Amino acid sequence: MDVWGPRRLRVKSAAALVGAAVLAITIGSCGMHNTPTDPQSIVDRFTQLLDDKNATDAADLTSYPSGAKATLQQMFDGLNPGKPDYQVAQYIGLDATSGMFDLKGDWNFGKGKDWSFDLQGSIRKLAIGWRISWDPTLVLPQMDSTRSVKLVRTYPTPDPKVDDSVGAPLMTEQTINVIKLDPSKTTNLVASANGLAAAISPVAPLITGPSLMQQVSTAQGKPIVAVSLRDDDFAILQPALAAVPGVVMEKHPELVVADRRVWSPLTDAYQKVWQDDRDAHSGWGVQLFGPDGALISQLAGTQGPPGPDIAATMDQKLQRAAEDAVVSVGTAASIVAIQPSTGAVVAAAQNNQASTQGSPAFTTAYPAGSNMDLFKAAAAITKNKAPQDVSVQDAAEAAAKLGVGIGFKVPGLDETTGKLPIAGRGFEQVNQGGSDPILASPFGMAIAAATIVRGSVAPPMIEIGRPATTEAQLSPLPGPVLNKLQAMLRDSAADGPDLASLRHYAGVNAFAATAGNDGWLIGNMGDLAFAIHIEGIDSGNATARMATRMLQSFATPDS
Repeated sequence: MDVWGPRRLRVKSAAALVGAAVLAITIGSCGMHNTPTDPQSIVDRFTQLLDDKNATDAADLTSYPSGAKATLQQMFDGLNPGKPDYQVAQYIGLDATSGMFDLKGDWNFGKGKDWSFDLQGSIRKLAIGWRISWDPTLVLPQMDSTRSVKLVRTYPTPDPKVDDSVGAPLMTEQTINVIKLDPSKTTNLVASANGLAAAISPVAPLITGPSLMQQVSTAQGKPIVAVSLRDDDFAILQPALAAVPGVVMEKHPELVVADRRVWSPLTDAYQKVWQDDRDAHSGWGVQLFGPDGALISQLAGTQGPPGPDIAATMDQKLQRAAEDAVVSVGTAASIVAIQPSTGAVVAAAQNNQASTQGSPAFTTAYPAGSNMDLFKAAAAITKNKAPQDVSVQDAAEAAAKLGVGIGFKVPGLDETTGKLPIAGRGFEQVNQGGSDPILASPFGMAIAAATIVRGSVAPPMIEIGRPATTEAQLSPLPGPVLNKLQAMLRDSAADGPDLASLRHYAGVNAFAATAGNDGWLIGNMGDLAFAIHIEGIDSGNATARMATRMLQSFATPDS
């Protein structure tokens, strides 16, 4: 019996086991225990090493070890985390120096992702012993030494669109021209940086030669992205860009807003929703690529139909109005607007000063300041206390009833509603030791404004039909609490000296607050609730002026 005989050999008896051990010792004494010597055993050993993804040892059994190792290693890397299973289907000895064999190849890439194929090979006796005649098609169909194979995620076509709240296009996939500066492709980097900045100045005037050089320095010699251009802009700038040494131009498909006038932290969230939608409807494929990286063919895989288009909650007209409002001030400012009846986030805008901080409209929790008056008023009724006797804990519980500090999971959206000094399932807890007991985000205060209109917290959503989930227990506001809060907004809008500009619009209720030098305002007009936050307000009516600007712009017909 040969110790390197057919795979999955089963020892039938103790005698057979002893015999195998004796034979192994005998072979070992000859220094040959690691390598089979007869051709069929070599083929069997080769398939076992393929299953083990052992490129080095498998290649050593071939007539061209270095070439085989390179191909096998690329195959194992490219098809990772797939699991191979190669078996000898048939071996035929032709004569004393040659043989041929058939292999059955199987790869599993997960549940329901199986690929099977048949292969053929030959083996010859060389001066150094029996070796499998190397050919890349020995392990994969259509393979050769210049090609590479890769397991890829495939996507259905056409890609889903992102439509706004009335079904108009909001975001579509378009070809974007990515303009890079590659330091290795220019002999005068400073001149190239200045030349690139000059070429793109019509569309990106804030990008300068020095700013590009700073990016290059940070990237430690790697190519940097200077700007991304749509096809119409690229068509105009391409001749000037092509003349700058070191400029590299690449085309990539990207999801972008259909109307350039729309810019919002919500678009980043919609990109995540869009990608999640694509991933949910994706398939898989084993694809073969040429030496230039071009796709040659797909060897295996399945792909289902595309998913539906994404129905965003954004109202583009209101979004543009919110954008017009936030750019009216020179300090960081954010607006979030919600439809109380549904919880739909219909607009979210922040100016450049705020955007340098990321997405503060959704992710920054600011001191609530005199918004505490609302929380204390609600707590006083709930706890049957005088407002001055309401504790921080009582006020925090009231804030949570309005949606502030509730931990929501909104598909695609990174957000916080605020931080509270209370613990429990579904609450976001403030860090201990902070000077501000209650923190709120513009998003959280917009939810609070919507709750005061609706009478209960509507789980927010940015995609129609997909409301947020939470572990918190949401319950309607008691009638007396709701009446008190609605009256506070109504009376403040009617009598507040800083809210005079809002009184030009019928049905507007609002409450302005301050937190140090920052200004807050929450309000509503019919089935529209909104929250405004401005850092470093210049006057007591700054937030009201911004709200008025938004409502005025919203009421102005599109030109």
